[in-house]
Amino acid sequence: MIPNPQNVQGIVDAMALSEVKGRSLWADARTRFLRNKAATVSLVLLIFVAAFALFGSLIAQWERDFVDFTLIGSNAYKGVPSLETGHYFGTDNNGRDLYARVVQGTGISLMVGMVGAMVAVVVGTLYGATAGYFGGRLDGIMMRIVDVLMSIPFMFVLILMLVIFGRSITMLFIGIGLISWLDMARIARGQTLTIKNKEFVEVAVATGVHPIKIILRHIVPNLLGIVIVYATLLVPNMIIFESFISFLGLGVQEPNTSLGALINEGAGSMQYGTLWQIGFPLFFFVVTIFAFFFVGDGLRDALDPKDR
Repeated sequence: MIPNPQNVQGIVDAMALSEVKGRSLWADARTRFLRNKAATVSLVLLIFVAAFALFGSLIAQWERDFVDFTLIGSNAYKGVPSLETGHYFGTDNNGRDLYARVVQGTGISLMVGMVGAMVAVVVGTLYGATAGYFGGRLDGIMMRIVDVLMSIPFMFVLILMLVIFGRSITMLFIGIGLISWLDMARIARGQTLTIKNKEFVEVAVATGVHPIKIILRHIVPNLLGIVIVYATLLVPNMIIFESFISFLGLGVQEPNTSLGALINEGAGSMQYGTLWQIGFPLFFFVVTIFAFFFVGDGLRDALDPKDR
């Protein structure tokens, strides 16, 4: 029996339509990301680190500022990690529970990294999109400002801000975030120069849509892919900057702490043989940094239009 050509064509059209529906942008990106084993494992590790920072204090037996005076100074080697005493990660030179302090330090380092990256991404994206969309003399002035700011040493400015305005978490947020937006501005500007010539932008211009609305509703949403990738790669840089500042003693101040401050304290106590004091915070620091980098690489590969 010869099949009806119309039925065959209908079946072919239905199959083609199902294939088109099954290859949306984000579904395809998700599939490509999950195929990257390193990125998937790193994402699981990041979830574990975030859960440890958020809920780790629920199982802590000691407060982070409680001092056991029998485990101070040269007697710090007695505060070894132990489940019986409740000091899961041992104690530091001041007799304080290291587990509770690592929980707090991980949370503060993640918060500084993510908030700093968010500020940098928001400011840089809006600045770069505005410069790229309007172009001309305004673009030249705005990007020359970026060039001048990029010529100023980042660490010098951040240390100067902390010395002048005081050492606090708020100043870390402001200093790291507002200086790190420069690279994002250049990336957003370059992408905007391509997007603003697309048909949907020309239609919006022809219908009289205000330029600000075009930037916010048409330009910025189409920068979302590159923004997400850059944000995941920017967070570990923010954490490294904060840890370096805290390592110098200019970051988070007592009784609060961060991973950088804990690593600094642990490095100073290695002469007593208390390797756990630097081992545990260094472990969470390294895992967090590498996990963010691998996730960022996985997102970059998943959202790269050249590989689709």
